[in-house]
Amino acid sequence: MVLPGQADFVESRLELTEFLRLMPKAELHCHLLGTVRYDTFVDLANKTQAPVERAEIDAFYTRGEKPVGVLRVLRALDAHLLTSAEDLYRITYEYLEDASSHGVQYSEFFWNPTGTVKTSRIPYAQAQAAIVHAIHAAQADFGITSRLIPSIDREADPAEAVEMVEWVLAHRVPEVVGIGIDYREPEHPPELFWKAYRMAREAGLKTTAHAGEFGMPWTNVETAVDLLGVDRIDHGYTVLENPAFVQRCAEKGILFTVVPTNSYYLRTLPPERWASEHPIRFMYQQGLKIHPNTDDPTLHKVTPTEAWHMMMLHFGFGLDQLREFMLNGLDGAWIDEQTRQQWRTEWSASFDALRSRLAEPA
Repeated sequence: MVLPGQADFVESRLELTEFLRLMPKAELHCHLLGTVRYDTFVDLANKTQAPVERAEIDAFYTRGEKPVGVLRVLRALDAHLLTSAEDLYRITYEYLEDASSHGVQYSEFFWNPTGTVKTSRIPYAQAQAAIVHAIHAAQADFGITSRLIPSIDREADPAEAVEMVEWVLAHRVPEVVGIGIDYREPEHPPELFWKAYRMAREAGLKTTAHAGEFGMPWTNVETAVDLLGVDRIDHGYTVLENPAFVQRCAEKGILFTVVPTNSYYLRTLPPERWASEHPIRFMYQQGLKIHPNTDDPTLHKVTPTEAWHMMMLHFGFGLDQLREFMLNGLDGAWIDEQTRQQWRTEWSASFDALRSRLAEPA
C-alpha cells in the first residue's frame, strides 16, 4: 500500500549538499568552546560585562583567506564569559542541536576542565554535571548521542594534567569516555604528559592526542602512539614525513581525525596550491584511516555538512571514499562493539538509500 504523498517522497531527488547534510555522521574532533554561537557569545559578554568590545567579538567570528588561530577566543571565553555551570549547559545543548541538524548522530567532544576550574572558577563536578545534563537533554530532544572528552591544556604545567585526570576519576560518569590533549603543540611535546596518560589508561579510559599539528614533527605523533599509548590521533598531518611510521599506523588501523579547515595549512600553503598539497589528500593515499571533523565549527565558519563537502570539493574524494570515512568514524568511536556493529549496518543502509536518490550521482 502506498500512502498519500509517499510515491513523491520515494521518487524525490537529492542535491549533493542535501545528501551530505542528511547522511549519518560521527563527530570525533570538536572543541566545546569552539562551537559557541555568535549570539550566545554576545549574550554571555553582556551578562558578565566582559571587557570585550563588539568589534573584537566580530573579529573572533571573521575568517579570512589566511585565518588566525582560534585559541585566543577559547582563552577569552574562560577568562571573561563563563561564570556558571548553566553557561556550559547552554553551550553544550546548542552545539548538539546544531550538529544534529547536519546529520551528526554521534559526537565525542572536547572540553578543557583546567580552564573552567582555574580561570572560570566553576568547580569540576558542577561543570561536568551541567555538560552531562545537556547531553541527556539533547539526546531526548534531537536524537543525538554524545560523549565528553576532558582534554589536557598542554600550555599548563604537566602536574595540572595529572590533576585533571584525578578530577575525572573522582567524579567518573559513563558519559566521560576518555581524555585528550590540545592547545598549542610547539614547546609542549606529548612526552611531558606521560604520567596523566598512564593514569587514564590504567583506569580504563580511552585516550587521544592532538599531535603533528602546527607543522610539528612526525616524532610527536610517534610519541603519542608509543609512549602515551593513544587509541587515535587528532590531526597528525606531519606523520607523512616518515613513510615507515605511516605504514605502521596504517597496519595498526589508527584513526586520524582530520580537519579540512585546519588554519595552519590555510596560512602556510599558497591558495592556488592549498588543496593539491594538503596532507589530508596524501594521508588517505598512503593507507591511513581518516575521518573529517569540524574542530571549532562556529569559529572556522564550517558546518559538518560543509566539512564533508570540502573532502569532495577540495581533496577530490568521491562518495565511495565518504562512505568509507563514515565507517572509519564508527570504527574509531569509543562505543561498545554491539552498538558499533548495529550502527555500521544502519548507517550503511541509510547512506546507500540516500545515495540512490542523488540527482546526479557522483
